[in-house]
Amino acid sequence: MKYFELVTTKNVVSAATGAGAIFLMAKTIMAGIKSPPYNPEPLTLAKLAIEHQSQTVLDSGELRGLLNTLNPKLDDYSKNMLLHGITRCVYLLDNEASACTYEDIKLVASFLDDPDIGIKIQTLHALKAFTGIWKFRIRIQEFFPKVLEMVASIWDHDLHAAGLRLLNGLPLSDHTFPLVKKLMPAFMEILQMGNTLCQVQVLKFLGTLAQKEALLFDIMNCQVHPDFLHLFQPSRPGNLLFELLVFVERLCEGRLTPQYQSVSWQYNESSLHEVLFGDDSRLADRLLSLIIHPEEEVQIQACRVILKLQLNEEGEMAFLHNYDSTFFSDSKIGSSLIKSGC
Repeated sequence: MKYFELVTTKNVVSAATGAGAIFLMAKTIMAGIKSPPYNPEPLTLAKLAIEHQSQTVLDSGELRGLLNTLNPKLDDYSKNMLLHGITRCVYLLDNEASACTYEDIKLVASFLDDPDIGIKIQTLHALKAFTGIWKFRIRIQEFFPKVLEMVASIWDHDLHAAGLRLLNGLPLSDHTFPLVKKLMPAFMEILQMGNTLCQVQVLKFLGTLAQKEALLFDIMNCQVHPDFLHLFQPSRPGNLLFELLVFVERLCEGRLTPQYQSVSWQYNESSLHEVLFGDDSRLADRLLSLIIHPEEEVQIQACRVILKLQLNEEGEMAFLHNYDSTFFSDSKIGSSLIKSGC
């Protein structure tokens, strides 16, 4: 009797409900496992923004209007705002920017000669924006010497950063090498005395120059401050240290080439070469401190430079041995030189 007392309508319904819930839960889990990964559609708001932007690109005449308004006779504030607007439009309105002409580029570039530094900087920003369009990059390259001299002759951090960003976005032509050699001390000064943004940009520029065999000696022989190696302090920003190490690595690679090693170069006492690679250089100590830098890319780049320095030493020893193997094989002095790594 007790068993039948338990089998009431209420108890049966409760049991059935529980079993049904368990079944539905199991079914839901299995359906979730078998279903493809959830790939949400863009939000409606995002769709509306994209559609609005596309419509603006097709219908806007803003860039053409700004270019038509730009005039050297305007006041400085108007010129500054127009150039800023042109820069913004070139980045945002691809179709309109691509429809511009060489005459438009020349109009914008003419403001590099404006006496106001702020207008020069806005002009550099605008030209940098235009370099994102391939057909204008070669055209803008003709202003490379003017920008080069401007960066080297005017001491302004914002102008340095804007000018170097533009230079880093342009191809380097051989015909500019004489001017680059002449202005090399100015770029080395920016590296040592500029702010972090300028230093990062000038290191990228110098890193490109270091890959040109015709410029390598002029970089190596450039005068630097006695405390140049302070740039390698671990407390420096990681992006600065990374670009600095890339620059040194490229110098190491340049020194390894047979063409460079075939010449007996004579360096000034306080040259970059002597500070980095001279007999009394403390570069190795600086590199060791960067191996434990908190940023991984700095650690890796420091290790790469250490390996390249080792290759440099081995390459110099091999070249020295091959240059006059007969003399060194019969000379105790030669043996001691090779053993010491000189």
